[in-house]
Amino acid sequence: MIHIDGNYLEGGGQIVRTALSLSAYTGEGFTVTEIRKGRDKPGLKAQHLHGVKALQELCNAKVGDAHMGSERLTFIPEKFSPKTISLDIGTAGSITLLLQGVLLPCLFGEKGMRLKLVGGTDVNWSPSFDYFDKVIVPQLRRYADLDVGLERRGYYPKGQGKVDIKIKPKKLDHIPKLHLVEQGALAKVDGIVHVSQALAEKQVGERMAQSAKMHLGGLEVPKEIKIEYVDSSSIGTGITLVGKYSSDDSFTDEFNPVILGVDRLGEKNITAEEIGKQCALSLLDAHNSAAPVDKHLGDMLIPFLGLFGGEIHVEEITNHLKTNIYVVEKFLKKKFKIDERNKVISL
Repeated sequence: MIHIDGNYLEGGGQIVRTALSLSAYTGEGFTVTEIRKGRDKPGLKAQHLHGVKALQELCNAKVGDAHMGSERLTFIPEKFSPKTISLDIGTAGSITLLLQGVLLPCLFGEKGMRLKLVGGTDVNWSPSFDYFDKVIVPQLRRYADLDVGLERRGYYPKGQGKVDIKIKPKKLDHIPKLHLVEQGALAKVDGIVHVSQALAEKQVGERMAQSAKMHLGGLEVPKEIKIEYVDSSSIGTGITLVGKYSSDDSFTDEFNPVILGVDRLGEKNITAEEIGKQCALSLLDAHNSAAPVDKHLGDMLIPFLGLFGGEIHVEEITNHLKTNIYVVEKFLKKKFKIDERNKVISL
């Protein structure tokens, strides 16, 4: 049984999500205590509990203390058995955060499976759906074929967004190491602005996209930002920008694609123009870092770096990243090398 300090460093729900994913993958049970202790509302939230529920079903696991607000969780898995899972978080709880806990073992199952999820697709403190689809998923295609479908956007507070993911593991003789060290040359910038239909008359999408393009003007590459007005249960809006890089004539490397992403959600009393500007400046920061891995993707790659080895050069060594290293080292009994000066993580 592995014992994990849920209040370590960053002390957020990511500790639980990473522990769940590695527990299901390795078959090792764990207990985590002091979950989200420093938060305004400590303990397990809806998306954590639904992640536990999904993996409990997939692993026939024994679970203890899995209830709202619990600051302790015990999870003891049996064999992972792929199947179709349907989950409704019931709130605007983040679907993309739920996937951080569930998706890893699904990539390496004995057969294909499907995840049908209802909740928040674009909510605060989590990757937007488009960041997940355009930045995270291309990295996961090393291991499995993924068909990711967005059926409906879900904003705070009602959520009710719908995502459907089909997963078909690849039967690889050798699982490649991660090798994301050089950024390469920027080839293009893609973007998606999504806006509730109720805001169409104010041209929120057009204003946000135009502002982002203007502030990316110094990048002499093609830029395409799509605008989507959507039906949603709550009013919301957001933007995701993605930079695609290449060291040759192709935009991506099949095993080590260089794709930087940033996102922003709309906020009350902040103009669409300002949101577009903030997002564009964040992409410029990531680009100017010369790193091939943006600061949000870095911590998400740590479990795969731990499992299969390699090295990654990140925009920033965040507390999220260091916290994930702590959990992965607990499960895998390995020690990462952290080059703080050059921002390179290796194993």
